Amino acid sequence: MSDPARALSAVLGRGSAHEGAHHWRVQRLTALALLLLGPWFIVSLALLPDFSYVSVRGLLSGACNSTLLSLLIACLCWHSQLGVQVVVEDYVRGAARMATLIVSAFLHVLLAALGVLAVLRVAFAH
Repeated sequence: MSDPARALSAVLGRGSAHEGAHHWRVQRLTALALLLLGPWFIVSLALLPDFSYVSVRGLLSGACNSTLLSLLIACLCWHSQLGVQVVVEDYVRGAARMATLIVSAFLHVLLAALGVLAVLRVAFAH
């Protein structure tokens, strides 16, 4: 295939845009982060005496735990967004595809921001 034809195929979405490896790598890295942060979160919850606000606030009052929980939320949202993107790209066609990808991206960013904000509000509550 000639260079102009290859460029046109990439622009029209009919050829390799060389983005697949990056997407795959980021999805695997977020999965690895979740494999490390998930057990920490479960153990941290299991060690709490109860799930009262005071207990959870005590857990999140430390900089380390609140940072790890914020990272967990960010990684969960990022990993979820990557997975939803793959499903949408595989099964949604036409104009709805781009609209769905944009809405999904905004919703995942909003969810991550709200989650981190909630952690910060609990961590810095007086």
